[in-house]
Amino acid sequence: MGSEAENRESFHVQAAYCEAMAAPITARVCVALADALDCDSETGRRVLDWSGEPVADALVLRLVGGLHALHRRGGDAGLDRVFTGAVTDGAEVTAILRSVVRAHDAALLPWLDGPPQTNEAGRSAGLMTGLLHVAERYGPEMDLLEIGSSAGLNLLIDRYAFDLGGMRLGPIDSPVLIAPEWRGPPPPDAAMTIRSVQGVDIAPVDVADPDQAERLAAYVWVDAAERLERIERGIAMIRAHGVSLAQGDAAEWVEARLAEPQPAGTTRVLMHSVVWQYLPPASQARIREAMDAAGARATPERRLAWVMMEPNRDLHRHEVRVQTWPGDRPMELVALTHAHGAWVEALSPPYETRDYVMRRGPYERD
Repeated sequence: MGSEAENRESFHVQAAYCEAMAAPITARVCVALADALDCDSETGRRVLDWSGEPVADALVLRLVGGLHALHRRGGDAGLDRVFTGAVTDGAEVTAILRSVVRAHDAALLPWLDGPPQTNEAGRSAGLMTGLLHVAERYGPEMDLLEIGSSAGLNLLIDRYAFDLGGMRLGPIDSPVLIAPEWRGPPPPDAAMTIRSVQGVDIAPVDVADPDQAERLAAYVWVDAAERLERIERGIAMIRAHGVSLAQGDAAEWVEARLAEPQPAGTTRVLMHSVVWQYLPPASQARIREAMDAAGARATPERRLAWVMMEPNRDLHRHEVRVQTWPGDRPMELVALTHAHGAWVEALSPPYETRDYVMRRGPYERD
């Protein structure tokens, strides 16, 4: 259970991660809010009295998202100066934000009601890296199942163009090119045919709704102009052609999909990125059990794989891990990646293996 001191400190924790991910404006906002919040607004009182785990609950990012939304609407001249980087003095930023929170209390308060619901197409670079390892092992034909799909931006993985260390994949005329800085050895040189992509989310974002699309954009840090442009293009792609995105419980959905008949000659792949930590332990256990059971049924003609890009809380890094069936190969760490896909660092065999355990910790929700 948080205290006022712990709740204020969570803003400094988040600021450190923003600095590490080259987001100085958002970091400055986080630091200033730690001092700017007071009990003169309902928003301030609710943040300072937060009874949960402020870092794990992404408390800071809830409020920062609300402030970014206000800036995007042009709702406050002082806030605009902060979010454009025109004001950098810490004391001045703190004074502006204290005034903004008080003046726009009613608009900001609802942003505290739930965790950030975001999506990052750049993470498809890490997922695609894992899929290339699957294709190298089992051949090109794949059906993808994604949990925690949010608005469905990563469900467009078969429609994005990729440049992974000079390897080009996907349609050359795609509106979105994902070309992370590539580090380490080249990715597997494997052909890939993605036959289908389906996803599920407990609370999907409907980007056909302008308000929901704008909320999604507000959770992208103001420093990340490339991410904002990419999310806008991804939203346009979904509006034009749609994605297969269901609303539902991740564990129930995985169990149902794995129970369906699988065509011969295909690999069924469960994939996800920065979502595992938000699943209840019981749901995590059900998904593991379902994958183990399906893996035991896998054959050379009907394969199974698990590809994830998730944060390692102990080592403060994001990891791409792959497990495949049939066979007894454990889950293997094949690459490291930036939280938003700005770079991918491929690893060389022998790959690190371990049981995958996710704990909630100080990382952003999106």
